[in-house]
Amino acid sequence: MQTARAVPASTVVNLRDLGGIALGPDRRVRPGAVLRSGQLSGLDAAQDMAVAALGIRTVVDLRTADERAAAPDRLPPGARLFVADVLGDNPGVAPARLRALLADPVAAERLLGSGKAEGMFAETYRQMVLSPRAAAAYRAFVETAADDRARPVLFHCTAGKDRTGWATALLLMLVGASRDVVRAEFLAVNPVVRVAYAPYVQGFLDAGGDPEIASAITEVRPRYLDMALDAMDERWGGLDGYVRDGLRIPEAAVERLRGGLVVSA
Repeated sequence: MQTARAVPASTVVNLRDLGGIALGPDRRVRPGAVLRSGQLSGLDAAQDMAVAALGIRTVVDLRTADERAAAPDRLPPGARLFVADVLGDNPGVAPARLRALLADPVAAERLLGSGKAEGMFAETYRQMVLSPRAAAAYRAFVETAADDRARPVLFHCTAGKDRTGWATALLLMLVGASRDVVRAEFLAVNPVVRVAYAPYVQGFLDAGGDPEIASAITEVRPRYLDMALDAMDERWGGLDGYVRDGLRIPEAAVERLRGGLVVSA
């Protein structure tokens, strides 16, 4: 199953160009138009020519205010920043606290032990679909990606896997990707994320942390995406209802998105 092209950036983690992902036998996502990544706090534009060459016009930051304050984005040359905070009404949830949890095995065990880690992350995915604050953030993201003047757009959270993972799934479904394609791209980030968080995970394990907790919070799992999709299907009857009634994205914006991102294979 075709997934996004990894961009060989040296100062940005998990940078992927969604261009080229198949949307059917004769259509694909336009290359270089929408990209996903982890946070940009370490970006060195002078050193990282691979990022500078992308010509990014807009960076959409899906992180909380606390995350942005702790690790502000360094923008690519000429890019503007657009904040679309997905977790703003519940900033204490696990995706916003990955490194803090890995730094404290005792707190991690209290909050996430006895199998609770996967369940908490799965519930977060459900809330990313059902929460009004998340809906506002994802609507803003889609409308930005639909704007020809805003592209190329780079969107990210902290690790580029959870909030960014659902943003990617939503974008791909809107332009016609099958759920199998969406799932393949969702899971494809795991190898890179494992490497990025390996030092934190090793420290966590060395301090007596539970390997299952570390795995559940630093990787994405099929159950996480299933929770989001099930919430969408149960509440709104599928993608069309979610976009129309949950996200309240105008049909004209959806058409602009498809017009700008879908090209012949």
